[in-house]
Amino acid sequence: MLKIYTVCGNGIGSSIMAKMKIDEICEDYEIEADVESTDFNSAQGKSCDLIVTIKELADQFEGKRLAVIRSYTNKRKIKEDILEDLLEIAGK
Repeated sequence: MLKIYTVCGNGIGSSIMAKMKIDEICEDYEIEADVESTDFNSAQGKSCDLIVTIKELADQFEGKRLAVIRSYTNKRKIKEDILEDLLEIAGK
């Protein structure tokens, strides 16, 4: 099972919306994933398979696998931005 964190500044708004969309995408493609929303500071110390965030925050992560999304709410854009990474990590 993949461990994925969606990250925004405070971990309570945008990242929760992204989490819900990524849950749907994983279900659509039968990818087993535990998706959790979190804030930027907490994400720094967490271990996971993938961090999903926007470009402005992605530049501040080092040594972690990242998927940069253009929208926290648009499922089509999120899917375009992360599906290849999800499939690769899941071995599909």
